Amino acid sequence: MKNEKNSLKTGKYVTAFLRYLQTEKESSPHTVAAYLAGIKEFAILVRDSDLTFDQWQSVDREQARSFVIALHDAGNAKRSIRRKLSAMRSFFRFMMRSGEVTSNPFLDLPVLKTDKTLPKVMSINQVELLIQAVDSWWKDAEAAGTVRSAGGALFSSSRDKALIEAIYSGGLRISEVLNLDYADADISSGVIKVRGKGKKERLAMLGTPARTALREYLRYRNAAGGGRERNSPLFLNQSGTRLTPRSFQRNLKNYLLAAGLPPDFTPHKLRHSFATHLLDAGADLRSVQEMLGHENLSTTQIYTHVSAERLKKVYSQAHPLAVRKKNK
Repeated sequence: MKNEKNSLKTGKYVTAFLRYLQTEKESSPHTVAAYLAGIKEFAILVRDSDLTFDQWQSVDREQARSFVIALHDAGNAKRSIRRKLSAMRSFFRFMMRSGEVTSNPFLDLPVLKTDKTLPKVMSINQVELLIQAVDSWWKDAEAAGTVRSAGGALFSSSRDKALIEAIYSGGLRISEVLNLDYADADISSGVIKVRGKGKKERLAMLGTPARTALREYLRYRNAAGGGRERNSPLFLNQSGTRLTPRSFQRNLKNYLLAAGLPPDFTPHKLRHSFATHLLDAGADLRSVQEMLGHENLSTTQIYTHVSAERLKKVYSQAHPLAVRKKNK
């Protein structure tokens, strides 16, 4: 191979495509980086060149198929292959609109069916244990002298309880909850304005425990001098700036350990749990789709499978005929 991935140069066509994603599509930095990685991988595996070459018109369906084979041979999972093919399709769609190519060789390739994995969810009891662990962890840290002040411990404890409650109550992504501004949360009416993927706005609900936790956190936040301007970050670190996902995830690992819960639980599993628990309680799928901010109903439908699996487990453990048969 002539070039290593990190030495590839990005030419004017790819640069224009990335600018289009950022400005017109308003794609997230993660999406832009993923699309660029897919195009680079095509250049490496199939063209053996960098991205400055001006012969995109010469890319044909055979090379598109070769890309699929090369990705498979390199050990890529089906889901990863689908993402990279999507990047190439989008790039060539952009090139066609720009008049640089006359066809899209990545259209109508055989569809790779991905193996659906059911999301892991927390039980209601586990969510409660996690929330209780926040207070106990900070009290232990204060007793051990590993925190700067008792006030700082109370601030962080109240903040992280409010965060967990908001994620679970509203089905929020970690990026959504940490991007909330001061004016986005209307605690009295129990509604938050959320900016989701693609900067699409939706309303999320706050249940009574979440509203109580947020009110407590705001007392500590405002007493610590947190800004009350409309665009001030809602969730702050102890330095008074917006809390980062990495900081919260680091704290979450401590709470999971203190609660004796599996260490692979993540903020996103709280979102999964929100959807599953709603469906378990009889919520309709369309409403859950809207609350999660899913564009397609098929994305939400996976939670119906989670609920079905849980019901099967309960049935097999509790139904007299199922138990009798199992005991034979």
